[in-house]
Amino acid sequence: MHFFELKDGVLHAEGVSLETIAEQVGTPTYVYSAGTLRRHYGLMRDACDAHKGALGEALIAFAVKANSNLSVLKVLGAMGCGADTVSEGEIRRALKAGIPASKIIFSGVGKTDAELAFAIQQGVRQINVESSTELQRLIAVVKSLKQDPTVSGRVANPDVAIRVNPKIGAGGHAKITTGGAGDKFGVPVEEALDLYAVASSSEHVNPVGLACHIGSQITDLTPLENAFKVIRGMTETLREQGHTVTRLDLGGGLGVPYYGETNTPPPADYIAMVAGVLDGLNVEAAFEPGRLMAANAGVLLSRVVHVNERTDGRRFLVLDAAMNDLMRPALYEAFHDVKPVRPVDGAALPHDIVGPVCETGDTFARDRELAPLKADDLVVFMSAGAYGAVMGSEYNTRPMAAEVLVDGGRWAVIKPRPTYEDILSREPIAEWL
Repeated sequence: MHFFELKDGVLHAEGVSLETIAEQVGTPTYVYSAGTLRRHYGLMRDACDAHKGALGEALIAFAVKANSNLSVLKVLGAMGCGADTVSEGEIRRALKAGIPASKIIFSGVGKTDAELAFAIQQGVRQINVESSTELQRLIAVVKSLKQDPTVSGRVANPDVAIRVNPKIGAGGHAKITTGGAGDKFGVPVEEALDLYAVASSSEHVNPVGLACHIGSQITDLTPLENAFKVIRGMTETLREQGHTVTRLDLGGGLGVPYYGETNTPPPADYIAMVAGVLDGLNVEAAFEPGRLMAANAGVLLSRVVHVNERTDGRRFLVLDAAMNDLMRPALYEAFHDVKPVRPVDGAALPHDIVGPVCETGDTFARDRELAPLKADDLVVFMSAGAYGAVMGSEYNTRPMAAEVLVDGGRWAVIKPRPTYEDILSREPIAEWL
């Protein structure tokens, strides 16, 4: 569900015409719908609240890596949403957006000592530990902070969860599958049980639970259910061994309908499945949706540069957006529906949709059926609110796309497009040159 609809023959974001945004901000520009973000969070919140008996006061922690814009985080944080973070920078973004440290989870396989120290001093909700080496480093960092006379205030033992690799991988592409035996995330079941015991014996960390995330863009609940059953069994084993387990971080990964599919499981069915698996465990669950919350809450607005109809019959729709603006098609062969902002008449024709970057990989789609378009027409890439702007770059010295938030009839630029002067000013020339 989203709030990008035709009104008076023009595509709108809620109450604002995308033509208006293009005229005043230019293209390419990401446009986000605050109403869609609120709706998606509300669906997850309602589903969790309906199963409090099995899930406790479940935390919904938005995966900041999906869309880290401060205004997007502010919209979600104002509704009570937490944050799943994978860097000090993301923690800082969540805090600046008003999300309290008590609702911030710190994940990731390569946390530096400095990042761990920052998270500890901020008092984040929990740190998800992904290896034996990281656990030992974390313990050493806590000990060092406690002994450091320059650190003000009491340093509390951080709550930690051990991330499990259940050897059950799933997702829309091999590069976004994270729970398989060969993936870099987490540790195998037996090692996780041993690490929990090590953490329990430490004077410097407080083990509270287990964490698991098996992949992204998952449209079948079966692998998720199987993974969560592994986590339930581990919880029971740990308790039998005398350990306390009060939280289960179940990650994210539920897919969204990029193609307009109707078989993608709704959040209510997903949460009901989880509640069935966890029923009777008396734990507090955490969920880390990213794509589910943000993908359909955003579009990438672009303008047609020209249409190149070659003598060999191929038709190239050349846009001012490129792979540096939306990387997913080049990186994952991902599909994004492309729609004209003002629908045009005419029979659909096959188009190769491409950008201006000097690489063949700068191709969004091959042989996509579209009604005839012409130079200066506006189009949007749908479902672009997740893993779009956050993966952008200035490749080919192209200014990154601007970002706009729409809320009803109001709208604002929430990340300006840099000027060429901005870009060049960041690179001081070596003084001897």
